[in-house]
Formats: sequence, C-alpha cells, structure tokens
Amino acid sequence: MTSIDMGLDGGGKPAVVDLEELLATRLLVQGNSGSGKSHLLRRLLEGSAGAVQQIVIDPEGDFVSLADAFDHIAIEAAEHSLVDIARLALRIRAHRASVVLNLEGLEVEGQMRCAATFLGALFDAPREHWYPALVVVDEAQVFAPAVGGEVADDARRASLGAMTNLMCRGRKRGLAGVIATQRLAKLAKNVAAEASNFLMGRTFLDIDMQRAADLLGMERRQAEAIRDLARGEFLALGPALCRRPVNIRIGEVRTQARSGSPKLVPLPAAGGDDLRDLLFAAAPAEPPRPIAPPPPSADELIQAMGAPAPVPDLPLLDAADQDAAVAAAIADIARDADPQASAAVLYQDLLLRCRMRGVAVAIDMAAFRRRLALARAGIDDEAEWADAIALAASLPEEMLPPFLALARAARDGADCPTDGALAALYGTTSMGRARRMLGFIEEKGLIVQRTDLSGKRSISLPHLGWTTAPAVADPDKPAPPPRMSSREARALASRR
Repeated sequence: MTSIDMGLDGGGKPAVVDLEELLATRLLVQGNSGSGKSHLLRRLLEGSAGAVQQIVIDPEGDFVSLADAFDHIAIEAAEHSLVDIARLALRIRAHRASVVLNLEGLEVEGQMRCAATFLGALFDAPREHWYPALVVVDEAQVFAPAVGGEVADDARRASLGAMTNLMCRGRKRGLAGVIATQRLAKLAKNVAAEASNFLMGRTFLDIDMQRAADLLGMERRQAEAIRDLARGEFLALGPALCRRPVNIRIGEVRTQARSGSPKLVPLPAAGGDDLRDLLFAAAPAEPPRPIAPPPPSADELIQAMGAPAPVPDLPLLDAADQDAAVAAAIADIARDADPQASAAVLYQDLLLRCRMRGVAVAIDMAAFRRRLALARAGIDDEAEWADAIALAASLPEEMLPPFLALARAARDGADCPTDGALAALYGTTSMGRARRMLGFIEEKGLIVQRTDLSGKRSISLPHLGWTTAPAVADPDKPAPPPRMSSREARALASRR
C-alpha cells in the first residue's frame, strides 16, 4: 500500500491516505475561506509527487510554486488558445507529465471554457494513454455550479459536463478527481455525490454544515462540531482515509503559495502634514500632446469615398393594382402553403411576396387571417358573403375557413365537403378532429347535420336556408351493405 502522510489524528497518531484506494474512490474537500483547503491539497500533492502523475486546475495561481520544488510544469492558460489547451492536454496524458494549469489571468467565463476544454481532452485521450493521474480542481464550485450565474449558458453547461465526466466516468480512464470547494451548497450535487472520501473543514452556514454532516454520516445535532474546527483541522471519512469520522490536523508543507494570508505590518512613519503632502503632491509635468485634427464630417467621408449612384424608385401602382396584387398573393398562399403553418409564418410569406412584386402591404395580421380564410374557402367577394361571415363571428378563428366552405357548398347546392377536405381547411390531418369541429359548430346552432340510410351526409345552415347536396363524408370508408326488402328477408327465413 502506498500511503501519504497528511498529519496527525485526534489521538496523535499519523493520519495517512491510501493512494491506490484514493485513485479508485475520489476525494471531496470542503471548508470556508481560510480553513486550510489549499494547504491540505498542497500537502497531498507534495506527498504523492513522486508516486503518481498530478494535474492541477488552479483558478487563483496558488499551486504554480510546485514547479520550483518538483517536476511540475506551469501552463499559463491566458497565453494559449483553446485549441492549444486541448493539444497540450493530449500530450500531458501521452507523456505522463505533472502540470499546473494556471487560470489566474482569465475571467470566470474564460476559466470555465478553458477548464472544460482541458478536462474534455484529458477524458477523450486514446485508450493506450489511460495512465493513473490525480486531477486536482481547486474552487470546484466555479466549474460545477449548482445554479446558473452571470456566465453564458453554453460555458456553464460545458464546464459542468466536463466536471461530471471527471467524477462519474473518469475512474475507468485513470483520472481520479480531487475537488475542493468553499461551500457544498454552491457545488452541483451530481458532482459532489460521486466522491467516496471526504475531508470537511470549518464552515458556519447551517445548510453547509447539514450537508457535510450527511456526507459524513453524522447526526444533525453533531453538525455543530464542524463549526468548532480550527484552521487546518478536518473531519475525515472514506475508504482511503478511515472507516469512521476522525479529526485530522494537516501537517507542514515544503512549498508556499504566491498569495498568503494577510499579516500585520507596521504603519509608515510619515504622518500629519508630511503624509498630506505625499498624497496631494503635484503630478509631474507632461510634455504637451499634439493637437489632432478634427475628424472629417460625414459629408466629407462620403465625398472622399465617392457617392454611390442613387437607387431608382420602384414604379408606382395605383390603389386598385396594389389591392389586386395583394389579393393574388393571398390566393397563392391559400393554394400553395402548408395548411398547418401558423398565421405568423404565412403573414411573413405575404410580406415577402409583396416585396417581390414591389407592393407595400397595407393590411394587418387580423385582416390577413380573415382574407386568407375567405381565399381557402374559395370566396372572392367579401361583401357578398357578409351574412355567413357574421354568423361565423361566434366561432374560433381557425374554424372560419371550414365554416365558409360549408356555406359556399350549401348556397351552391354542391356536394357536402368530405371530412378530409374540412380537416385540411381546419389545419389538421385528423378526421376525428374535423368531426369534433362539426359537432362543436352544430352545438352552437349554426349547422344541422343529416345522414341518410345510404351513409351520405348533408349539412344545412338554418339561419340562411342553405343545404348541401348529400355526399359520402369519408370516401375511403367502405359503404354499408344495401338493406334487404321485407320480401327478401321472409324468403331467407323460410330457407333456414
């Protein structure tokens, strides 16, 4: 067993981490700012530096100093493109190099995109390069947030997906995730839940203490112990650490972070008038700046570039020609467009067709819907059908085309429209919806349906006194067998 000395437990005995077990079970470190998380991660990295490959994702640049004492290579992410980051990640896996990816020079969204690209390339490395490696991610709540923040959704999804792959599926690829966070409540639960080893440091918020106690298998009343931990003390639990929660004090480290905790230093000796003179001293004289010429005006720029030739005006059409062009465009849409297309899409089609003809559309969406319904019903003169249109005012807008088609067939004495024709005018392919629509209109009292013994349907409009000719409602449906006369029925019975 390869062990890493992390310090002393509550009984003064050495507290060790089983490195091989850690590679298989992953580690979660939690603690408020100043609780000693970075110190703990540094102790873990220093203790395992010669035994396993280490890959550190460092958002604050705290672990770059590892390169001074060990063979780690510091990578400044701000100096490389995402393509270079992905290429470096593949080479890191191939050559088993220990690296620190410093994200300090990037904004939060840039850090998330860079970490997602880097982790994704590590995860997608060829199978022959699946060597064991510790992947340490400090401030993991930045890369796997529990809720969306002010960053772009695509960056958050990519970063969260990469962290989830690391913790959920990385073990088979040799990647052992070691993540540290200030608050468990800010870390995505599906990322935190994949760790089997826990080191819980000092925290004060109730929600974080309760989640930490749940992960450690402690009762809620025991969660107060997490608030009383000193700096550098952690409660440990997991197969790579111990089977029951144990208090561990982390030992000393060899390297130091570039940014440490603030220390008290003496104030400057200058004071009173001397300090005031230092603050309000005159700025050194600057050489006079050359006066730039005023920028050219818009007219001068246009003249310098050469004014383009004016666009000729479109030929003007009189009102009658414009109305005829709009009516022709609506008729074309009624004939060619998909019946199930929305009115907004068809209205944009009308605008496009009119622009192609050089016509300005002077009708709004409501007028377009009414005229399109008339065109689909085969009605040209709106004034001639004013009574039928007035009857349809009590119906939903989408029922206007099939109702007007019924009215037109009834006035002309034509065959009753089939269910398929009515369904197309209703904007559907379902015969059942068409029949339910007819039932709704009949309940309104606007139509009366009648089906004769031969299965043919006729529809009347009692308000207008119009009736369609009988016709089969569904031509594809087989006709019922002819009825036998009473004489034929008696003859058949006598034979039996």
